[in-house]
Amino acid sequence: MIGKLLKRRARTGEDGSIVVEGARKATGGKGKARIVMTMAVFFGIFSTISGRLVYLGFQTPDLSGGPQSRITASRPDIVDRNGEVLATDIKTASLFAEPRRIVDADEAIEKLSTVLPEIDYEQTYHKLKSGAGFVWLQRQLTPKQQADIMQLGIPGFGFRTEKRRFYPSGETSSYIVGLTNIDNQGISGMEKYIDEQGLSDLQASGLAVAKDLKPVKLSIDLRVQHVVRDEIAAGLERYRAIGAGAVVLNVKTGEVIAMASVPDFDPNNPYNAQEKDRLNRMSAGLYEMGSTFKSFTSAMALDSGKATMNSRFDASHPIRVGHQAIHDFHGKNRVLSLPEVFLYSSNIGSAREAELVGIEGHREFLHRLGILERMQTELPEVARPTEPKVWKQVNSFTIAFGHGVSTTPLQAAVGCAALMNGGYLMNPTFLVRTQQEAMAIAKKVVSEKTVEGMRYLYSLNAEKGSARNARVPGYRVGGKTGTAEKVINGRYSKELNFNTFVAAFPIEDPQYLVFTIADAPHPEKPGMTDVAAANAGVMAGNIIRRSAAMLGVKPDFSHENGATLVSYE
Repeated sequence: MIGKLLKRRARTGEDGSIVVEGARKATGGKGKARIVMTMAVFFGIFSTISGRLVYLGFQTPDLSGGPQSRITASRPDIVDRNGEVLATDIKTASLFAEPRRIVDADEAIEKLSTVLPEIDYEQTYHKLKSGAGFVWLQRQLTPKQQADIMQLGIPGFGFRTEKRRFYPSGETSSYIVGLTNIDNQGISGMEKYIDEQGLSDLQASGLAVAKDLKPVKLSIDLRVQHVVRDEIAAGLERYRAIGAGAVVLNVKTGEVIAMASVPDFDPNNPYNAQEKDRLNRMSAGLYEMGSTFKSFTSAMALDSGKATMNSRFDASHPIRVGHQAIHDFHGKNRVLSLPEVFLYSSNIGSAREAELVGIEGHREFLHRLGILERMQTELPEVARPTEPKVWKQVNSFTIAFGHGVSTTPLQAAVGCAALMNGGYLMNPTFLVRTQQEAMAIAKKVVSEKTVEGMRYLYSLNAEKGSARNARVPGYRVGGKTGTAEKVINGRYSKELNFNTFVAAFPIEDPQYLVFTIADAPHPEKPGMTDVAAANAGVMAGNIIRRSAAMLGVKPDFSHENGATLVSYE
C-alpha cells in the first residue's frame, strides 16, 4: 500500500509536509460529481413543475368549487323626464371566504353569526369545508356590517367591492322601474327592458363601463308619479280595497306620465315582491271593465254611421236571450236617445247599440282599438286580453256594457285616449316621445266626428251624470264611471265590485287622460255606496286636482263647477 502511494508522485512541501498529488486529484473528481448530481436533481424538479404548469394551462378551469368571483357589471342610471334619478348604481362590499385558508370552520361561523345572525349555519359550514378556492358568504353588506366583520379578524375572510342598484324613490315607481337581481341584472320592469335592448350583451363582454353608459330617460314625471301613488295608497286604505291603481296618459303622444298599483313593494328591500296580491294591476291584471266599456260601444255606434246623437234606443223593458235577461241598474223604463244611454249608463241601451252594429262589427271595432290585442309597450309585465272563442248575440250584448271580455286597465285607457285625441291609436310608451314621433306610428281608428261626439258625452256625464265626483274647478274634466261585479272563481259576486273611472281634461281639447281602478272596495262610511263614482271617481278627481298644474294645464275658472259642456253639432 505504501509503495502504491509513493508511486503517486509524492513530494515535500515548503513547510515540510508531504503532498500526494494523486490523492488531491481523486478528491477533486468526487466534488465535481456531487455538483453534477445536484444540478440534475434541480433540473428534474424544475422540469416537472414546468410540465405541470403547461398541462394546467390547457385545462378548462373547474368552477364547481364556488361562485364566480367577477365584479358585477355597471348599469346606466334611469331618470324621469326631468332628469330626477329613479335608479342608480352604488358601491357595496360583499363577503367571501377562501376555504383552504380556514383553520376552524365552527369558530369562524360562530364569530360571523354575531354580525350576521341570519346566516345559515349548515350551508355556510359546507362552504367553508368545501376546499374550494373561493366562495361567497354574504353579498351586498352594509358599511356597518363590513366594519364589524373586519373587527372579527377571521383568517381566510375577505371583501370584494361590487355594484348594487339603489332606487331613491322607493316604492313610488317600483312597478315601472322594476328590479335587478344580486348580480345587477334586470329581472322586471324597465330594468329588464334595458337588458333586453343589449345591455346584457355588453355586460357579458365586459364592455358595460359606467362612464360610457348614458342615462335612460323615461316618460315618467316623478312629481306626478308621487301624487298618483299617494292617492291610490290612500284610497286602498280608505275604501278597504284589496287593490287600487291609476295611470296618467298624455293623449297626444301616448306617453305614460305616471302609473302605479298598490299593494306594491320597496325595490331596495323587495322581500315581499312575490306575494300574490302584489302585481302591477294596470298592465298585468285582466279585468272586466264594466260601464267604462260603454265609451267604446257608443263610439262604435257613432263611427259605424248607423247611429247619430239623435238616434233612439228602446230601454223600456229588459232584453231576454234564452234564460238570461239584461236589466238596467237604475232604469228609466223608456226609449232613450244615444246621449241618454251614455248619461244614464243604460245596459239595455248599450246592448241595443251593439245590436245595431252587429256581432262582427262589434268584435272588429274592439280589436281595431287594441282592446283585445296583446299590448305592445316596453314594460315586460303585460297580460293578454281574453274574449269568447265564438261571439254569439248574448256575448255582444254583455260586452257592450263591459262584461264577457277581460283586458288590462292600461289598454282600456289607451283605447279611451284614441277617442279623445282626434281618433289616433298610439301604443303606450314609458320612454320620452314627441308628438311628431307619436303621429308617425299612430293608427287612425275613428273619425273626427266620432271624437267630437265622445268629448260631448264625457262632458255631459261630468255635468249631469256619474262623473261629477271627478270635477275639478278650473280644469274642465269629462269622464265615465264603470262598476262591474267582480268575477270570483268563474262566477259574478253580488258583494264585491271591480270599479273603474276614466277622465279626460281639458275636455274641449284633451291633453291628458286619467284612468283609475278600485279592486273590491267597500263603502267609506256606513250608509254610503261602493259604486265607482264614490271611490275610483274620487281618486281620479284628487289626482287631477293635485297634478294638473304640474302638467302645464292652465285653469279656466269661468265655469264654477269645473266642467265644460262641449258643443256638438
